[in-house]
Amino acid sequence: MGLFDFLKKKESANEMLGAPIEGEAVESAEISDPTFGMELLGKGMAIKPAVGKVYAPVNGTVTMVFDTKHAISITSEGGAEILIHIGLDTVSLNGAPFTIHVNADDKVKKGDLIAEFDMDAIKAAGLETITPVIICNTDDFKDVVRFTGKMVKPGDDIIELVKE
Repeated sequence: MGLFDFLKKKESANEMLGAPIEGEAVESAEISDPTFGMELLGKGMAIKPAVGKVYAPVNGTVTMVFDTKHAISITSEGGAEILIHIGLDTVSLNGAPFTIHVNADDKVKKGDLIAEFDMDAIKAAGLETITPVIICNTDDFKDVVRFTGKMVKPGDDIIELVKE
């Protein structure tokens, strides 16, 4: 073991999530649905989308694509269980405004296009497009640091998961 190996280990201990959608990164408190706003499923944040395209926020494996196509979960290489929930109450749309480009068990790389959605169709149905990004296994991390209050492009840092 080299003298500075501990520095390398420390560096890679944290995991960074990139923005899955272009738009405004906001705190969970801005999500009107209490399940997400009160972080009942885990800590996270949300994106108010400017564009209806969703990209993988990390390298990992798609663990689930909901039948109604409104949500995708990904487990990162670092073990984070990430839920991307496109819009609020969009389960009621039965998949209509969504196009999914991945299946469960697919390997994804950060920045891969995983889904598209029709923002106008969601708004026309009277629903919000705000998209929660939740870390479902929050308790596995020492801290979940969010970078909100700014416009983001896909891949921009939005959440840092602190392991130690």
